[in-house]
Amino acid sequence: MLTSGSTVSKTTDKNSYQDISLPVNVRVADLISKMTLAEKIEQLSGIGFDTRANTRLGIPAVSMADGPAGVRKGNATAFPAPVSMAASWDPELLERIGKVIGQEAESKGITYMLGPAINIHRHPLGGRNFESYGEDPFLAGELAAAYIQGLQSNKVLAAAKHFAVNNQEWNRSTIDVQVSERALREIYFPAFKAAVQKGKSQTVMTAYNIVNGTYSSENNFLLNQVLKDEWGFEGYVVSDWAAVKSTVATANAGLDLEMPFGEYYGDKLLNAVKNGQVSEEVINEKIRRIFSARMTAGIFDSSLHKDPSVIDKQSHKDLAREVSEQSIVLLKNDKNILPLNKKTIKKIALIGPNAIEAVTGAGGSSMVVPTYSVSPFEGIQQLVGDDIELIVAAGTAIADDILPISSQYLSHTIDGKTGAKTEQGLLGEYFTSTDLSGEPVMTRTDQHISFFWSYSAPHSALHAPDDNNHFSIQWSGQIHPPKSGDYTFTLMHPNGARLYIDNKLIIDKKAHQGKQKVHDGVISLNAEQSYDIKIEYFQYSWESGVKLGWTIPGQNLMDEAIAAAKEADITIIFAGLSNRHEGEGNDRETLDLPNQDKLIKTISAVNPNTIVVLETGTSVSMNTWHNKVSAIVQAWYPGQEGGNAIAKVLFGEVNPSGKLPFSFIQQESHSPAFIGYKTPDLKARYDEGIFVGYRYLDKNNIDLFYPFGHGLSYTDFSYANFSVQKVTNQSYKVSVEIKNTGTVVGKEVVQLYVHDHKSELPRPINELKAFNKVTLAPNESKVVEWTLNKEAFSYFHAQRKKWIVEPGTFSIVVGSSSRDLRLTNKITIN
Repeated sequence: MLTSGSTVSKTTDKNSYQDISLPVNVRVADLISKMTLAEKIEQLSGIGFDTRANTRLGIPAVSMADGPAGVRKGNATAFPAPVSMAASWDPELLERIGKVIGQEAESKGITYMLGPAINIHRHPLGGRNFESYGEDPFLAGELAAAYIQGLQSNKVLAAAKHFAVNNQEWNRSTIDVQVSERALREIYFPAFKAAVQKGKSQTVMTAYNIVNGTYSSENNFLLNQVLKDEWGFEGYVVSDWAAVKSTVATANAGLDLEMPFGEYYGDKLLNAVKNGQVSEEVINEKIRRIFSARMTAGIFDSSLHKDPSVIDKQSHKDLAREVSEQSIVLLKNDKNILPLNKKTIKKIALIGPNAIEAVTGAGGSSMVVPTYSVSPFEGIQQLVGDDIELIVAAGTAIADDILPISSQYLSHTIDGKTGAKTEQGLLGEYFTSTDLSGEPVMTRTDQHISFFWSYSAPHSALHAPDDNNHFSIQWSGQIHPPKSGDYTFTLMHPNGARLYIDNKLIIDKKAHQGKQKVHDGVISLNAEQSYDIKIEYFQYSWESGVKLGWTIPGQNLMDEAIAAAKEADITIIFAGLSNRHEGEGNDRETLDLPNQDKLIKTISAVNPNTIVVLETGTSVSMNTWHNKVSAIVQAWYPGQEGGNAIAKVLFGEVNPSGKLPFSFIQQESHSPAFIGYKTPDLKARYDEGIFVGYRYLDKNNIDLFYPFGHGLSYTDFSYANFSVQKVTNQSYKVSVEIKNTGTVVGKEVVQLYVHDHKSELPRPINELKAFNKVTLAPNESKVVEWTLNKEAFSYFHAQRKKWIVEPGTFSIVVGSSSRDLRLTNKITIN
């Protein structure tokens, strides 16, 4: 067995590796020389979300957390989903996000954040598409590099993930991606290359899937040949959780750190070295990379000061709202129905399952638990005050989900210094035990019981280091039924729960289930009476969450929504997906909105002034209602401040400036990714090659709902004075003048595409090669400038195995989206 370094006497004399004045390479070499083989191998695997400390040599442990949208440990600022960040098309904003997430990580003792996720959106149903930056490699690379720079400006390491071609969740651990080298080089590699070369990411995480017959974690072509040798990556490679499948092949292929435990990088690796299957030089190289990264980042030499107050900084909350504001995409705005005018509107109907719930993010390891969240209803109510009457009607529940009981029917009594008082909502008591014993670590008022913590927990004291969480919660108070009759109560949860009404056990499902299930119980209630209510929740392991709903006697949700829409001047439908449809481990089943298309179609027929706000991480089908609604707003998963951001955009306090980071297709046949999807032989054949996203749609002249780069504004922009000047034979200076011709301040994302008129191998019609987001006051003009080098005109020649620029004519095109191209200039490269 491996001997832990912590059992050996601790070093007291200062060694060269402890001298921070020396170069990192000198310090690392000295450290390696003092380590036994067993101690070296001990550093190549983790313990849950930590690496191992070595007290003899003074090697500190490194604590990790998931984090593409915030720190997934205890409470933290919940930023909008990464796909929402991508819709900002603003690298400077991504850098600021990374910096704040790094600060919050440091404040929790976290020195290694497992993000960003930068896989390309190939499949429209991809379960983790919402975690990454869209369908274009250039956009994804620019944003990833900026985020990493911000994150690593703290004493925190970034992990660019998941390398490579992790583009679907279905059978992700066994699927064999069959993809050409050209597609890898042009579509799936560039964002990772930018992450390590421009962003200087200190680590890269491998994917679960197989790539051309070899698992990513033991793929010599990916890890040694491309990442380390060609790109000059000096950091280290970490596995995704339990993604390692072998010892010798993995060690020799370039994987440096196995997580979460040393199943293969423990005794098996020690024996492989002793047997000569893996050289000690290979082990030393892994140690060199790991400790070089940690020393460079400054996390080897200093302890972190934990400061829980950091996440409560107003600047962090403001940034979360700003990100959502800058990322919201105005897809459609017939007759300029938006922005809404508070002075002329008297009544608004807020309809849909997401109207009163704050859908901060989707499911899986990216879920962040904030200290608060703002629903669309709360955001709009705060903005309009008493000026506009708001009518709320859900209309329907999202498929496979339930509607929570509204806080207006729940209350609890608090005994204070001035006597007892009643508050809306239930009293929640949170315990570290699994049986409600002991003193609660947190007591608070919860407005309704609708929580999904995924692998996180509602409080840091309840979150286990390896996500195997064990805790319990009790909610208590009174419930006030609006009608008399039989009520069906519903509890949805993955673990154990009980429901009591007036001390009568209504639902009893305390046993561990392992996944989200719905349980019902029926009881007769009187509208003239209040009842004691108690919910007990028991968390036994892993994924956590609980939701309480009911069915009111005689209630028809659709009829209520229709009545509200008829009565209102404006109807806003909040539709979308949830953590049950988008998240780690599963892809979506269909492009359709789950159980909401009928609602939108019905309500838009009743009220022509209908606006749809979508909260999703991917595109959805709009075929049955697209032409019937007046406006469509893509709000993504907008984070903890989403309700405020949505309200500000709807009422014009913020001018929308987001642009789509991927195409909104009309049907499955418009994406080649559906061909051969879920094949019995577990092979995903990327036969479309480089033609992914808008590249495929443009090549095949396919109509779509909204193109890559699309996004409307409350103002207009003109493009003029487009200039292309030759610097060298393969380098050009490009400039264009943008003017705000409208009446309000706005931001425009100016996009530059390159078109090769003739090439030996097929090339896309247009490819994004530059972009810039500019802010303009009414009548203000700015000149946007770029320098294009040979990379903007080159492609990877599969037969020659290299990047080439072919002589000939190229068009340089600028515009507002991939299909709204305003100006063109032609050049000839000799």
